Amino acid sequence: MEFGVVLQTNPPAWRTVQLAELSEAHGFDYVWTFDSHLLWQEPYVIYSQILARTNRVMVGPMVTNPATRDWTVTASLFATLNEMFGNRTVCGIGRGDSAVRVTNGRPATVREMRDATHVIRELANCRPVAYKGSTLQFPWARTSTLEVWVAAYGPMALRAAGEVGDGYILQLADLDIAAWMINSVRTAASNAGRDPDAITFCVAAPMYVGDDWAHMRDQCRWFGGMVGNHVADIVAKYGDTGDVPQALTNYIKGREGYDYNQHGQAGNLHTAFVPDEIVDRFCVLGTADDHIAKLKQLKDVGVDQFAGYLQHDNKEETLRVYGETIMPALREHLTAKT
Repeated sequence: MEFGVVLQTNPPAWRTVQLAELSEAHGFDYVWTFDSHLLWQEPYVIYSQILARTNRVMVGPMVTNPATRDWTVTASLFATLNEMFGNRTVCGIGRGDSAVRVTNGRPATVREMRDATHVIRELANCRPVAYKGSTLQFPWARTSTLEVWVAAYGPMALRAAGEVGDGYILQLADLDIAAWMINSVRTAASNAGRDPDAITFCVAAPMYVGDDWAHMRDQCRWFGGMVGNHVADIVAKYGDTGDVPQALTNYIKGREGYDYNQHGQAGNLHTAFVPDEIVDRFCVLGTADDHIAKLKQLKDVGVDQFAGYLQHDNKEETLRVYGETIMPALREHLTAKT
C-alpha cells in the first residue's frame, strides 16, 4: 500500500511547503492539496515550491475540476511542472464542489468531466488532441507524462471513473462503501474492455492518531459535512434508495445547509448533523494499532493508496507515528538475508 497526505493551501504558503517536506521525510509517497482558488491559495504555484524542495513525492490536486480553468490551461500547468521537475505530478479530478459553488457556479456534468479527463491527459502526455474544433498539441512538451485519477460517488461518475480514469479516488474510508465503490469501478472498467487491475484505487479520509475519541471526532467531523455535499447531489438525482448504498445516504437526513466559508475546517458549525458513527466509519482515527487494523482491511478490499487529510490540530505527531509505526506495518517486508 502507498500513502499520501492531503493538505489545504492555507496561508502562509511556506507552511504548506514545510508540511510537504515533512511528509516526504516521514516516508509518504504522495502530497495532495485541495484546489479551491477563493477559499485557499493557488495550489499550482505552491506545487512548484514543493517539487523544488522535495525529491521523491508525487504532487497533485485532490481534486481539481473541469469548470474553473480551461482544460488546456490545466494540462499546461501539469506539463510545465513535469518538464521542470521530472514527471512527479498526478491529476485528481471531479465534477467540482467548493471551487464552483462559491462562485455561484455548478458542478460539471459527468460528460464534461470525462471529456476534460481525455483532453488534459492527452496534452499533458505530449500527444495531440481534438478540442473545440481544432487539433492541439504543446510544441514545447517532450517528456511529460501524467495520470488522471477520477473522484466519484454517484453511479454515472463511478462508471466514468472505470471507463476513463487511470485511478479512482474515494473520499471516505468506510469499509463497506469502499468495497461497493471499488467493485462498481472495476465492473465499469471490465465492461469497457479495460483491465481493472490497471486502475489505482485511492481512499482519502482524515487521519488522526490519538486516544481521546471525543476530541478526534470533533476535529474530523467536518469531513462528514464535506462528503454530505456530494451525497446531497446524489440523493437529489437518485433518491435515498436504489443504486447508492444507504450507508452513504442515510446520515444526511438531518442536513440543513452548509457554509463554504468553513469548508474543510475543524469546528465547522454546519456539520452537527454528522453523527459519531459516521465520523468513525468515514475517517481513520485512534491509536497506531487502530489505524493499522483499518488500513489492512481497506487494503484487503482493493485499496492501493490511503491519503490522509491533515486538517486538525495534531499534524506533526500524526505524520511521525505514520512514518515510524503505521506505514511500515503496511509496506511489503523484505529481508537482507534469507
